Amino acid sequence: MLLHHRLLPRLVFLPSTHTSTSASTLLRPPRLPRHLSLSPRFCALSHLAAPQTVDESDNEGPPHGDVQVKLALDRLFVPPGATVDAGDQEAVSARVLKGSNIVLGPYARGDAQVVNADFVKSSVRPDDCPRDGLPEFALVGRSNVGKSSLLNSIVRRKRLALTSKKPGKTQCINHFKVNDSWYLVDLPGYGYASAPQEARTNWDEFTRNYFLSRESLVSVFLLIDASIPAKKIDLDYASWLGQNKVPMTLVFTKCDKRKKKKNGGRRPEENVETFQGLIREYFEAAPPWIMTSSVTNQGRDEILLHMSQLRNYWLKH
Repeated sequence: MLLHHRLLPRLVFLPSTHTSTSASTLLRPPRLPRHLSLSPRFCALSHLAAPQTVDESDNEGPPHGDVQVKLALDRLFVPPGATVDAGDQEAVSARVLKGSNIVLGPYARGDAQVVNADFVKSSVRPDDCPRDGLPEFALVGRSNVGKSSLLNSIVRRKRLALTSKKPGKTQCINHFKVNDSWYLVDLPGYGYASAPQEARTNWDEFTRNYFLSRESLVSVFLLIDASIPAKKIDLDYASWLGQNKVPMTLVFTKCDKRKKKKNGGRRPEENVETFQGLIREYFEAAPPWIMTSSVTNQGRDEILLHMSQLRNYWLKH
């Protein structure tokens, strides 16, 4: 869905108006803004019969080589400029990025790969962030979800962003310039962090102010730990982003991990499916999502292609 906000187009996913007995567990808006609605493209998809599916194999290394993901067409993310023909499922399947629900569109071009990446600055207020107007993608998630590790994997640098086993390492808005033309932004984690409560409250405040005020923000990449069952705090965060019309992509991390005894034998792809089922109740259109691993680099190329098509559309419009 497209929204022209401050004259800049942004992809937005609305919370659904559907209610249930569990709705109170998530933040809910009192009403939807009058000027927001699903695009005709999404409306068309939503009327397709559920049995129509796309088969997609995730072949990014063990143990996912034999995993077959089946997606109903109304659960695909169709980017700007792309179309889906319900009568040609084979062609649609070939355009879905591996380990995701994202259809590859015409705005994904040859500028997806990272040539160079450099740290620019850390800011403690949105007003202190770079003002050159370059498009940016923000990474956010619970503390210790693997934000810095994923960032390093995306840019193919081992220590561009500092990683730590101690949650709460990232305490500022950190800008990294990629290819001298766009930014990756590492934001403080939410939830548990080994820092004073006052500091954690400040991080939350300036992070949310960044989301609401940053005009060059193309999309927030909300990181979810796929090695464990869904957490309410992650569902709350996704709901808040949707309510506030902040463009969002769900990035499932640690998809290489198997913690069978600790997590009841559930595999990452099962946790991913459960999370999607929970969040689907609150969104009219399926947000884009990608499965990743910083250990095997699963999903790295897919993230870059997804960023490329969002970025190129944003720049053109």
